[in-house]
Amino acid sequence: MKNIIKTTVLSLVLFSFAIACNDEFLERYPLDTISDANYWKTANDLKMYCNTFYSDNGLLPRWNTFNLQPFSIDGNSDIVAKNDYDRYLNGEKVIEGNNDGWGTGDWLVLRQLNYFMDHYRQVEEQVGFDAVKQYVGEILFFRALFYFQKLQRYGDLPWASTTVTIDSDVLFGERLPRNQVVDYMMEDMDKAVDYLPAQAGGSWTGRLTKETAMAFQSRIALYEGTWEKYHNGTPFAAAVNQSQKFLQKAADVSEALIRLSESVGYPALDGVGDEYGYRDLFNQLTYANSKEVLFWRKYVSGLITGHWGSYSHSGGQAGITKNLIDSYLKIDGTPVAAGYDDANLLKVAEGRDPRLAQTVNINDGKHYQFQLLDPPTFFIAPAFDANNMESYNPTGYQIYKGHNFRVAGQVARESCENALIYFRYGEVLLNFAEAKAELGTISQGDLDRSINKLRQRVEMPPMVLAGLTNDPNFEFSTLSPVIQEIRRERKVELACQSFRYNDIMRWAAAGEIIVGYIPLGAKKAQWEEGFKFSDHAYDQSQNGRQEVFEEKVAQLMTDNQGYIKIYQDALNGGTEGYRFNVNKNYLYPIPTQQLILNDKMKQNPGW
Repeated sequence: MKNIIKTTVLSLVLFSFAIACNDEFLERYPLDTISDANYWKTANDLKMYCNTFYSDNGLLPRWNTFNLQPFSIDGNSDIVAKNDYDRYLNGEKVIEGNNDGWGTGDWLVLRQLNYFMDHYRQVEEQVGFDAVKQYVGEILFFRALFYFQKLQRYGDLPWASTTVTIDSDVLFGERLPRNQVVDYMMEDMDKAVDYLPAQAGGSWTGRLTKETAMAFQSRIALYEGTWEKYHNGTPFAAAVNQSQKFLQKAADVSEALIRLSESVGYPALDGVGDEYGYRDLFNQLTYANSKEVLFWRKYVSGLITGHWGSYSHSGGQAGITKNLIDSYLKIDGTPVAAGYDDANLLKVAEGRDPRLAQTVNINDGKHYQFQLLDPPTFFIAPAFDANNMESYNPTGYQIYKGHNFRVAGQVARESCENALIYFRYGEVLLNFAEAKAELGTISQGDLDRSINKLRQRVEMPPMVLAGLTNDPNFEFSTLSPVIQEIRRERKVELACQSFRYNDIMRWAAAGEIIVGYIPLGAKKAQWEEGFKFSDHAYDQSQNGRQEVFEEKVAQLMTDNQGYIKIYQDALNGGTEGYRFNVNKNYLYPIPTQQLILNDKMKQNPGW
């Protein structure tokens, strides 16, 4: 972290304002007029300073790469598989010499945030705190977001709440215990919740709100509470186990948002009573009128775009695994039995939780590729025959979630405008239920206010606390049925939304979930001899795929039960599965140079 010293000569960088991702995205501050002497005068100065953090790709990723991200990022877990296996999950990570998330540039945004905190009072003295508190709340939110990302990666951290200079003790000291850092984050978030304005169902402004801050605070507190609970007694344990405190905080702040929903109707779940409400939650161009989506990114063609919309009709370098498919309950609320009939996609979706068919492409003549074509086109078979690897699907379970089919053909990357969700109320309901279950205080009423609201949207039977029993499909060997069911609900509801890896890490569950895991796809036989595109009368435009498709399917390898073996022989010979090292891979290593520059900084366990 000593490399931060170099940033003291980069004062101009403090004002490198980028396009803000909100209704002011075209506003830019005249950089050649900025200086401390003529800045820090008005509340608008603070507003413009905050705008840069809305467009910071490190804080709020734009996912403008050539694949299905953000809907494929769960490929670094067990529920989505990318074209190539995850090196980190396989224990192949090595200690970098520098950077790797801890270099100079990786800490610059913290310096910018703290620079604001050191200077905003100059404006407050002139206009009063009420005029500036929203922007103070935004900076505190972004500082907690910055630290949360670092916490998930490294654990213990140095804490800086003022601008770092060459003499700052933080450059030469030990990292603080992780829960002390989270205490500071909770202080920041308590203030952010207090200072930020409530949207309360009002007009979308593109800026952070009280409800978003509450959602994020529940996410942080649940993460830390479960990390400390399940890593207790391991090399990754907090110095003092404060799991109960953080779990209670997660429960309290989540419940406060639920009470707000119950009293004023905002936030609330979208799509209740709509057959395709869950599907359509993830494929919109705007969430300005959404009650569920609390914070999101707007894209504008040619200016700032999310490229994944170009690949959402095809494979996008990723596919859902059999592991996730097996987790969806039957429509009556009971689990599928081992060896259930999954011979083809239609059988897989038959009589199952509707979220399955609204997450995975099924060849039922209802899953549009391009609805506005004349005639419209539909999904018939996965993109095994894609003409480039960016469009390839490796599993046979092609991702449907997030696909905007209301177009007349593939959208150019520079024209994609699919909106990106960062926080939604559905996650808060899951956070509340999990925190209460982990505390041992969950009631049927708690389930009815949370998990059962999510199930009601898709017309699934409610979870009944008194009726929960052990299920041979449960993923965890020692946990209570209620915790297992809530984790399963989380896995399904948040599938393909980048939560799964961090869930496995905070639950200390890689030993059960990742070690030895061999990702599998769908049954290959359904696309072998006898499968004809011409048999699908609802879309005859794809008949020309037949010959190439057959050639590509013939090259797919399977296990001894006929499931597509995604990585063939690449993953440790294809028989061993992932070699995640539970003694070190829960945290990333500190780069070597940082340990040399600061001999008080200790390496993470196992490295």
